[in-house]
Amino acid sequence: MPSPPLATRLAIAEAVAREAGALALRRFRKLETLTVERKGLQDVVSAADREVEGLIRARLAALLPEDAVLGEEQGLTEGSSDAVWVVDPIDGTWCFLNGIGTWCVAVACVIGGRTAVGVVFDPCSGEMFAAARGLGARLDGQRVRVAEARSLRDGTLGVGFSHRSRPEEVGPLITEVLAAGGMYHRHGSGALGLAWTACGRLIGYLEPHMNSWDCLAGLLLVEEAGGFANDFLAGEGLTEGNAVIAGPPEMRPLLEDLAGRHFHRVRQ
Repeated sequence: MPSPPLATRLAIAEAVAREAGALALRRFRKLETLTVERKGLQDVVSAADREVEGLIRARLAALLPEDAVLGEEQGLTEGSSDAVWVVDPIDGTWCFLNGIGTWCVAVACVIGGRTAVGVVFDPCSGEMFAAARGLGARLDGQRVRVAEARSLRDGTLGVGFSHRSRPEEVGPLITEVLAAGGMYHRHGSGALGLAWTACGRLIGYLEPHMNSWDCLAGLLLVEEAGGFANDFLAGEGLTEGNAVIAGPPEMRPLLEDLAGRHFHRVRQ
């Protein structure tokens, strides 16, 4: 069976993310009913994560049964096509469970080793960020562009951190940003930080290590909005993760320099 065109895959991703986001939002409004398990330092999973991922997998299996699916909670389900859906049912679970509305549903599709479709849906705001390779990036259907920024003083830099990384990779970086007259922002959701970079709210995004389900959709959004991103899928990025460096093209030398000096390991 021939692979569906990217526009069809994008429409499927948007519909699935929107339905999954509606389910997650219902659970968000009844946090007291959720069972929560701790996976590590500030790394938790709830019944909502598993339920939402189950919904996404069921919809994709019904619509595109030949495709593989890689999800944060249930790992990899093999497929027979060259497409892999990479999904995070609730990116920003720590925020979600603490009643903070900076979490989202992230859905990406990798075809032949390249991210071809990426969707980040923010259920709390209702904003849908969507991109397909070569078709541009959109927020609620309207084309978006990265910020016109050349220095750290031109806006706010998104900086992410998890305890998979070392505190000394981020602390000195933030000090340097502030000393240069800049400012930083941390969502608690890397996918949202990248989506905000794509639409120009942030002037870039840096994180020492992210998993593929947290960032592939957002990285494609940035690229399709006229920005740059490091080659996240280099090496074993799909399964092992990588550093993330993304932003407007004029910021590339500066952001790559910051990451190169402060992050323990960067594959570009």
